[in-house]
Amino acid sequence: MRVVLAEDLHLLREGLVLLLRAHGFEVVAAVESGPDLLAALIEHRPDVAVVDVRLPPTFTDEGLQAALTARRQIPGLPVLVLSQHVEQLYARELLADGTGGIGYLLKDRVFNAEQFIDAVRRVAGGGTAMDPEVIAKLLASNSRNEPVVRLTPREREVLELMAEGRSNAAIGQRLFLSESAVGKHTANIFAKLDLVPSDDDNRRVLAVLAYLNDK
Repeated sequence: MRVVLAEDLHLLREGLVLLLRAHGFEVVAAVESGPDLLAALIEHRPDVAVVDVRLPPTFTDEGLQAALTARRQIPGLPVLVLSQHVEQLYARELLADGTGGIGYLLKDRVFNAEQFIDAVRRVAGGGTAMDPEVIAKLLASNSRNEPVVRLTPREREVLELMAEGRSNAAIGQRLFLSESAVGKHTANIFAKLDLVPSDDDNRRVLAVLAYLNDK
């Protein structure tokens, strides 16, 4: 699986390269700036891009903007964004494009190798890997919206875990519920959000996030 990595901190970048290679990924480019990232994505068309939001030269949103520009030229390009903090604007901008795998992780998660590698694989496979803190912030920012208010506390818990890309079985294990009970909560969530349920978990999660994002 081919990866393009963008991270301006040398030690972290080299550490991520070693970690990815140790788990069978081929790092075809490891860059440190927004312009270099865009060029690498267009040239290599990787299976997944792992991108720091803030890169030189401006250290604002160079990484994210380079990834979004590349996605316009390579529709569905899987992108896993790394950020030091929960930045709702960046999360919303990433989620606005509902095609292909997407992820938003806080950099703290990088130090848990298993979680990080699982997120990279999930996004590369077209799935979703959203940091729980990011999802909590997005849900909180939409807490005044009538459809979201209608969700019960348990349904909100299920929604947050869905947004992390977890299956009904995994949600059930986390919340100590049967898979059928999770299925009922999921159906209720879609009904309250006026969304048609889908058998495709990834499309389902993206639809929920896009709905919340647009409100």
